[in-house]
Amino acid sequence: MRQVILDTETTGLNPATGDRIIEIGCVEMVGRRLTDRTFHYYINPERDIDAGAFAVHGLSREFLSDKPIFANIVDQLIEFVDGAEVVIHNAAFDLGFLDNEFALLKRPPFRNLASKITDTLLDARQMFPGKRNSLDALCERFSISNKHRTLHGALLDAQLLAEVYVAMTRGQEDLSIDLIDYTVGTDSTGHNKTLPSNLKVLAASDTEVQSHEKILAEIAKASKKDPVWSPSNTVIQS
Repeated sequence: MRQVILDTETTGLNPATGDRIIEIGCVEMVGRRLTDRTFHYYINPERDIDAGAFAVHGLSREFLSDKPIFANIVDQLIEFVDGAEVVIHNAAFDLGFLDNEFALLKRPPFRNLASKITDTLLDARQMFPGKRNSLDALCERFSISNKHRTLHGALLDAQLLAEVYVAMTRGQEDLSIDLIDYTVGTDSTGHNKTLPSNLKVLAASDTEVQSHEKILAEIAKASKKDPVWSPSNTVIQS
């Protein structure tokens, strides 16, 4: 399974009003492990940067003036992404810009390159409803260090998102232990199963029993009622 984790930075918020991509960063994962393959370019948008966007990523028109235009890197991007599952945080934003750049070059939509689009923002909202689900918030929630993220950067954010994605989709680790099957019933041959006769029973000592009863009494005193496991709360069934 090949996945490309992708992020972009832009001149502003809306490609419909002429905003353009100025940075794109991708990292590759195969079998849920990062490879050493990355894709990263700063891009000359041939237009000014909105003040609000500059405050987020710190990329100026002067800095970008000698960088390649999008048309000069598009084939490399296609080669890197083609056929992979693409993982993006707030996919609607990045895909809107990418599809716009492809449309300006009279190319089919960028999203057609992906075997699947996964939006980690939508997934996070389902996992943590009512919580903050920005990339920074998810890094904090999953104990992923982002102290070096003073400004947004496409490649850095893609690398952080890769760690967040793995943490979000990890699931329970394998904690299985080989156990003897003590289930009462029949075995594969139809014979009754017999319980093992060599089980060792460790009874609590008098001191341990007294300590246990003392703790129960303290709990009952603190809560002003008997614990649910107290003998006085035991329901006897006939």
